Amino acid sequence: MEAKPEPSVPPRVGRPLDAMRPVSLERGIARHPEGSCLVAFGATRVLCTASVEDGVPAWRRGRGEGWITAEYAMLPRATKTRTNRERAQLGGRTQEIQRLIGRSVRAMLDDFRFGEYTVKVDCDVLDADGGTRTAAITGACVAVVDAFEWMVRTGRIPVSPVRRRVAGVSVGLVGGEPRLDLEYVEDVVADVDMNVVATSEGRFVEVQGTGEQSSFDRRELDGLLDLAGAALQSLDRAQQAALRG
Repeated sequence: MEAKPEPSVPPRVGRPLDAMRPVSLERGIARHPEGSCLVAFGATRVLCTASVEDGVPAWRRGRGEGWITAEYAMLPRATKTRTNRERAQLGGRTQEIQRLIGRSVRAMLDDFRFGEYTVKVDCDVLDADGGTRTAAITGACVAVVDAFEWMVRTGRIPVSPVRRRVAGVSVGLVGGEPRLDLEYVEDVVADVDMNVVATSEGRFVEVQGTGEQSSFDRRELDGLLDLAGAALQSLDRAQQAALRG
C-alpha cells in the first residue's frame, strides 16, 4: 500500500510565530441590535450582535432572573467554496461552537439577577480563515457589554450586571513549533490545536486542546497556555479601547 504523503507545514510569512494577526473591533456596526461588533482576526471577520428580548425560556420563568444565549453560523461564501445553509438541523460543529460562545459570554456575569430578559447573541461569520470561534467570542463580549448598557440607559435595569470581559484565541503546534492565532492553512495541518478562552481577570473559561496529528506533553501544554495568555491580555486591551470609543 502506498504511504500517504505527510502534510506540508506552511511557513508563516510576515508575522512572528508568537504574534496575533491584525485585530480590529468595530463597535456599533449594526443599526438595530442593542449591541453589535464587527470583529476581525486577520482575514477572519465575524459580525456579532446582541439583542435584548422581554421574557426568558420557560424553564427560567418566575425566578426574576435573565439569560444569555448564543447562535453561530457561517455565511455560505465565508469559505472558498459555497456551503449550504444549515436549515433543518444544525451540524455538530455549529452546535459545539454556539454552546462555547454562550458559556463564554455568560462568564461575564456573576449571576443573572437582572430581571426576566434574554440577551440573544448572534455570531455570523462573513469570512473564515481560521479562529472563527475565538474571534466570535471576542466580538460578542463587546456586543453584550453594549446591550446591557442599553438596558441601563432605557431604564430596564438599574446597573449593568457585567463584571468582566472575556476573549478567546487559538494556539497550536504546527510542525512541532508553537504558533499563535492559527490561520486556516496552519490549522488544517496542526499537530495540536487548542482554543483558549479566559476572562479579563485572567481566569480560564474553557481550554479545548486536541492532539490532531500527535500527542503533547505537559511542558508543551504550559507553553501553549503561556502563549495564549499574553495574547488574551492584548485582546482585552483592544476590547477596552473599542468600548471607550
